[in-house]
Amino acid sequence: MLLFWVTLCFLRQGNTSAPVVTVQLGQPVTLTCVFTKTTGSLGWVHWYKQTAGDTLKLIVMTHPNTNPDYGPGFTSGNFNTTYYNKMSNLTIWKTSKEDEGMYHCGLMDWLGSSWNGSYLLLTGNSETTSSYRVVQQPAVLDLHHKTSETLQCSLVSQTETETCAGDPSVFWFRTGSDKNSPDLIYSDGKTPDNCEKTSNTQKKYRYNFSKNINSSDVGTYYCAVATCKEIFIGNGTRIESGMNCFA
Repeated sequence: MLLFWVTLCFLRQGNTSAPVVTVQLGQPVTLTCVFTKTTGSLGWVHWYKQTAGDTLKLIVMTHPNTNPDYGPGFTSGNFNTTYYNKMSNLTIWKTSKEDEGMYHCGLMDWLGSSWNGSYLLLTGNSETTSSYRVVQQPAVLDLHHKTSETLQCSLVSQTETETCAGDPSVFWFRTGSDKNSPDLIYSDGKTPDNCEKTSNTQKKYRYNFSKNINSSDVGTYYCAVATCKEIFIGNGTRIESGMNCFA
């Protein structure tokens, strides 16, 4: 269970990447946006929700001098929003499987707009309808004087007939012992390097990631695949230095 913050770039906005907040299904969660400028008395904060393949849905608009104005399907019974100065919070009191997705927040005034966002990832969601899973190999790699390495990520489909619109988006991110937030190191939306039929009903799509490595690259590398309106995260590949392989 990946109960930490990961960094994925689902919507590329220059070099900006959106943090992913992971929470147990049914628990409350607060998403935070920090803007680059002060809101002021004329600024409106808009919160939107977006699932993979869908358009933006307005959750709420809020202004310092008015009550929040909620969009269709969203109410104050399960959502609460606040903002002050350069920060806005959106709280979901009890998360449901429909809450998983990308949350965008925008500060708008007569000078322009400022945008930010977070991806909400729910764990313990046993009601998923997809038969995909992500497998990474190998589990551990030892640097041992190597200068490059290839990590392998396989998207396994349990049913031969399952298809989704668009190509999967593949993301690689690294977490190290000295960091609280993993770093996005590579993202791509492309056809797999290899596709094989492993049984009468199972297909495996393999994505390779090659990287020049040194001692500063020690850590655990995770592969995440976004497809069928869901995100699937692999089990991770740990890269160790030769000194620490028996630690």
